[in-house]
Amino acid sequence: MGIIKDFFPEKLVVGVLISHLPLKDTLINLLKKSFGPTDYESELLDFSFSSYYNTEMGTPVKRFFLSFKELISPDSLASVKVQTNTVEQGLAERGKRRVNLDPGLLCRSRFILASTKDSSHRIPLGQGIYGEITLMYERGSFRAVEWTYPDYRSAAYLHILNAVRNLYAAQCKPQQF
Repeated sequence: MGIIKDFFPEKLVVGVLISHLPLKDTLINLLKKSFGPTDYESELLDFSFSSYYNTEMGTPVKRFFLSFKELISPDSLASVKVQTNTVEQGLAERGKRRVNLDPGLLCRSRFILASTKDSSHRIPLGQGIYGEITLMYERGSFRAVEWTYPDYRSAAYLHILNAVRNLYAAQCKPQQF
């Protein structure tokens, strides 16, 4: 029989899609109020992998990533997704989102994204939220799995998430990492 123990804390990362750049500072401040100080902000990247968000959000859509200094328990991911959905709704205009927030948890071996959409490869977490292993860490880098979104397969995203993983490693004691 295995011994039940607390989960080891993980790094909260939020992927942000934004079409109205003047909202960026307001958005970051709202996320900091909810999740504490950030320790990483990526550059703005063009989001050209899909036109899925164009009708709702307008164009051009940009992507950037934030990671948060305070590590959190993995069992809080569903609550985080509920909070980020509330932020999205609060910044919407005439019922249309101007930001899309993709919260995830990064640890030494994987990157998990939260979703409101069910699928065969997603696990119910609670509060109507599912978790999906989006990337796995092997041989010195994150790698995609069969269902990984095309943007999360890109060299730019993998570079960013590997950099955040390095921050996470520095926060952990060597025996924990």
